[in-house]
Amino acid sequence: MAEMHTEGGAGGDFDLSQFYQIFFEEAGENLDQMEHMLLNLNLETADDEELNGIFRCAHSVKGGAATFGFADVAELTHQMESLLDRLRRHELQPNAAMVDVLLESADTSRGLLARHQSGGEGVAPPTADLVRRISVLAAGGGPAPTPVAAAVAPVVAAAPLPAPPKPAARPDGVRGLQISIGPLDRPEQADAIQELFRDIPGLGSIKAAVSDRSGVRVFDVDTTSSDEDLLDLFAFHVAREKVAILEQSTDHVEPPVVQSGGIDQIGFGFFDGSPGAPQTPSTTEVVATPVMEPALIIPKATPGKVASAAAASQPEAATIRVAISKVDQLINLVGELVITQAMLAQNSRALDPAVYQQLLTGLADLDRNTRDLQESVMSIRMIPMSIVFSRFPRMLRDLAGKLGKKVDFVTQGEATELDKGLVEKITDPLTHLVRNSCDHGVEMPADRIAAGKSETGTITLSASHQGGSIVIEVRDDGRGLSRPKILAKARERGLDVSDQMSDAEVWQLIFAPGFSTAAVVTDVSGRGVGMDVVKRNIAALNGTVEIDSAEGYGMKVSVRLPLTLAIMDGMSVGVGDEVYILPLSSVVESFQVKADAVSTVGQGSQLVKVRDEYMPVIELEKVFQIPRFDFERSSDIMVVVEAEGIRVALLVDELLGQQQVVVKNLESNYRKVPNVSGATILGDGKVALILDTGALVRRSRH
Repeated sequence: MAEMHTEGGAGGDFDLSQFYQIFFEEAGENLDQMEHMLLNLNLETADDEELNGIFRCAHSVKGGAATFGFADVAELTHQMESLLDRLRRHELQPNAAMVDVLLESADTSRGLLARHQSGGEGVAPPTADLVRRISVLAAGGGPAPTPVAAAVAPVVAAAPLPAPPKPAARPDGVRGLQISIGPLDRPEQADAIQELFRDIPGLGSIKAAVSDRSGVRVFDVDTTSSDEDLLDLFAFHVAREKVAILEQSTDHVEPPVVQSGGIDQIGFGFFDGSPGAPQTPSTTEVVATPVMEPALIIPKATPGKVASAAAASQPEAATIRVAISKVDQLINLVGELVITQAMLAQNSRALDPAVYQQLLTGLADLDRNTRDLQESVMSIRMIPMSIVFSRFPRMLRDLAGKLGKKVDFVTQGEATELDKGLVEKITDPLTHLVRNSCDHGVEMPADRIAAGKSETGTITLSASHQGGSIVIEVRDDGRGLSRPKILAKARERGLDVSDQMSDAEVWQLIFAPGFSTAAVVTDVSGRGVGMDVVKRNIAALNGTVEIDSAEGYGMKVSVRLPLTLAIMDGMSVGVGDEVYILPLSSVVESFQVKADAVSTVGQGSQLVKVRDEYMPVIELEKVFQIPRFDFERSSDIMVVVEAEGIRVALLVDELLGQQQVVVKNLESNYRKVPNVSGATILGDGKVALILDTGALVRRSRH
């Protein structure tokens, strides 16, 4: 981040709003990380590293909120930090109540941050009860800590202020301080402290009073900031216990207010006029005797990192935030490059290699580099399913607690990658399926024991790639679906059902709008809303939902989604004068077939035998009604494709080759075409349709 400078000279107010979005993103990440660590915290054997990690997350959010003047967030996270500080000092033993209140506080902090992000719209979530509960828990592990209000009471009561010796030299709110820092391990630490005053307008002025005294540096400072804010700011460069702050005044007194290791003052906001900044100057003197022990030295931070306040406790970032629109633009440009490369490759096929050897070598290098670039760019939009899976442990914990059930959550295939656009759209359907497994699937502990099961149920969420699709499964070992109950409910709703229906057909009935077999309507589920929405949302993504269940043993819901890629490898096939593209990931094999190898069955359907396996035959000529002018020719090449676990044989005229193709959305540019997933531009400039193998497989079923 660049250094922070204001427009209009040093006299202008420093605008922090330019860093708001970065703060909101970092705060969200810290709250998510804190929630994850809290959920995985072993209350019996919690170690220092775990507790320190949770504390650092709360501290980072508090520091950032204080910097930007979000006093409500800073106050709540300050209280969380106080409880966590006692935990990491082993003054308290962690328990479930503490985890609960910290998780609720994290949720409330998200709500407060969302309100600030939207410009203050809506009603702020209440925090008084959370603060009270945190205070009670923080005081429950031993002698009650001194209340924050008591610690700052003398400051509030100290009015009016004593008149300084030279009023003209002290504008309203400006305090003269003598700050001792050290002993320092490195001389440049003192220079870094001075740079803070130079780079942050409105912080004040600083000048060195004593250059060197056994490694201790002394400075004269004029500032409107509170002692606590200065200590937080200096902590980027030197440990807090190495800083001593004294007021410069002829009426100098030294009340023994402990700063290091004590309870922090409520003075948030580094900058004058910010919502959380102190409204009156503090007259309290802070005496923090320098400690001679070695302290953790934090690398010199730029002013930009000071604004985020999270960098003090975070390692150097290994990622960079980029707007999705920029990534999409990059993918589009690489797509155009792929089209251009294909055009050059096609036009160069007739060239004599002996004459144009150097040109053809360059084109081969271009082909290789284009493919590598395409793969790298495509991977940018792909994110692991662990991003989706990570939100469910907390949800299941709360839900199981509300229902009085015991549930273990298992994830498999977290590293499986999916396009970011699909991840965002699949999250809500998966959330409903997981909630449904917990509410309707997993039984109460007593019922499970009576059925010969362990009292703790298991819900498993898995993801895997299968061909050109990603399959996400939600499994539970609960009661499973009841065929008689579903059929009875269907008849009650007037649906056309029969006892001869297969299990798969019966299970699909639960996707009917408003269908629910719940005996009691609760705030968890049972209102008959959701499963139909789940299927509709997945169908909108060109996906399918399948259910497998055994009553008394559990249930599995499989969601299958196509891997929508902007650029993919395809196989070109010719039918008549038309060219079609098959996703290479769906192609199994191709072979030349004799006429007598194809058998005709009922209603004109055809089957072909391939190594003792009969497959449905789909004639693309008939599917797309392609006019044929070479009447004497007949299609004799079959391409076996697989989708949704089923194989079919496509009858084509010829195989034209394999190539990278750029997928263009046909629906947004024209309209949705059956059995077609998109279009592409070939090297000769012609448009070819990309076939939807999943739709062709479903067509063969009917």
